[in-house]
Amino acid sequence: MTAALASLTSVLAQVQIREAGTGPTTCEGKNDAFCPGFVIDNIDDYVSPLLEHVVLVFGSVLIGFAIAMILAIWSHGRRWLIPVFIGTTGVLYTIPSIALFLLLLPITGRGTETALIALSLYNLQIIYRNANSGLANVPASARDSGTGMGMTKRQLLWKVELPLALPEIIAGVRIATVSTVAIATLAIFAGAGGLGEILYNEGIQRDVFKTNIVFGSLLAVGLAIICDGLLVLAQRYLAPWRKVRAL
Repeated sequence: MTAALASLTSVLAQVQIREAGTGPTTCEGKNDAFCPGFVIDNIDDYVSPLLEHVVLVFGSVLIGFAIAMILAIWSHGRRWLIPVFIGTTGVLYTIPSIALFLLLLPITGRGTETALIALSLYNLQIIYRNANSGLANVPASARDSGTGMGMTKRQLLWKVELPLALPEIIAGVRIATVSTVAIATLAIFAGAGGLGEILYNEGIQRDVFKTNIVFGSLLAVGLAIICDGLLVLAQRYLAPWRKVRAL
């Protein structure tokens, strides 16, 4: 009976140690270095924050791309609007990310919506400048050829100018996507989760738990590399006449 109680006590103690994150497989005494054992034992805990981060990145980039392209097309035939849009998007881009999240909280509340709005605003400057530059750099000879074929301004835009500007537009989307992967880690302050949950709640608050900080950072870097690679492939498919030089 005594032996059984001792065995049960030992099992309960091991469970409590494991839950507290101090067991041998969860980096007991190894908080000053990266511990692969903890990551392997708790790999499921990283899936949800990673998926939340993917939603934040792709959602905000798509929203920012749509708005930036509307602004670029609108200002393409109205050159006086370009300084206005560049200045406005530039001001939005200079607002510190945490400050923008906090400014939006009283309006949109905590959650994904607030994070998407803030991240989309940061994408406008990058994508708009590249789209505007791409449209401006379309060779005059290409426009003249289209006009000579009897194209209207709308047809010239969609069939000549935008296709030729596509490489620069995608380059802007690549920059915006990679930067969004980094900025989105701060969405935790808006209650939107993401990889910031691993870095802050599970890393910093847990007595600077370096394993979560290192692995969370690796996930962010890996996501940025994958997104950039997918966009490079998209550029090669959509603009095969333009050789893509990896950055």
